Amino acid sequence: MKRIKLINEVIEMKIGMRANRPFIITAENQGQPILNAQTVLEALYMAPGKRQLGPVETFEPEDLAAPVTQPRQIFAVGMNYRDHSEEIHITLPKVPSIFTKFSSSLAPANVVVTAHGPKTDWETELVVMIGRGGREIPVADAMNHVAGVMVGEDLSDRDVQFENDNPQFSMGKSFENYAPVGPWLTTVDELASLDDEVITTTVNGQTMQQAPLRQLIFKVPDLVHYLSTVCDLQPGDLIFTGTPSGTGVGRDPQVFLKSGDQLTGHITHLGTLNITIK
Repeated sequence: MKRIKLINEVIEMKIGMRANRPFIITAENQGQPILNAQTVLEALYMAPGKRQLGPVETFEPEDLAAPVTQPRQIFAVGMNYRDHSEEIHITLPKVPSIFTKFSSSLAPANVVVTAHGPKTDWETELVVMIGRGGREIPVADAMNHVAGVMVGEDLSDRDVQFENDNPQFSMGKSFENYAPVGPWLTTVDELASLDDEVITTTVNGQTMQQAPLRQLIFKVPDLVHYLSTVCDLQPGDLIFTGTPSGTGVGRDPQVFLKSGDQLTGHITHLGTLNITIK
């Protein structure tokens, strides 16, 4: 990871949360706490003169909390990769297909998840955090409203999702710890190209999903714009941007998570989620 350079402001950074304090992550197991900041968003947008760095502290990855724990809104995008839409036999959307995950499902990056039922499935996704809210945000200005990005796992109970003839999404995706996010928030200016970042999912070491973010049908600016035409986006809101093909429900035969499975969700320069299924 890049060590942070402070001139008049932080140029690029990864921010993790530990013990209710935001930390700038500067190495594999080190962080510099940002003092006088109560939240990640304050750390990002506080005046440079008020941003103070404390001593370097070491930590274990499991010490990190989710970068945000109480977002007002969590949006999620379905069928945002062509191959995933085909594997679950759903017509490609004309506009972003939006559902919600509830904030009570949020979990840190290193977590034990109790599977609700026998058809719990994985979906690794890019998650966007809104930094500056608003309505009617133009596509050209949308990235200026993004605080940063992270890895997310949209765990899904397929029995609940497909219990009706017409599937419903939110409830099957909002059980306890069904939304691990993290391990930290990365500002987009730290990435050479968001499109070149690659999502990888493994179950017990076997690769199940792998695709670059350039395969997104609706890109991050499109999603921010579209959501803001309906909703008043709020600082701290999260957007799960969709998952590529390779989910368990799309396999023949289908494969689902079981007790003892080790699930990882990884995006190239954004870090890794480590999930144990109970």
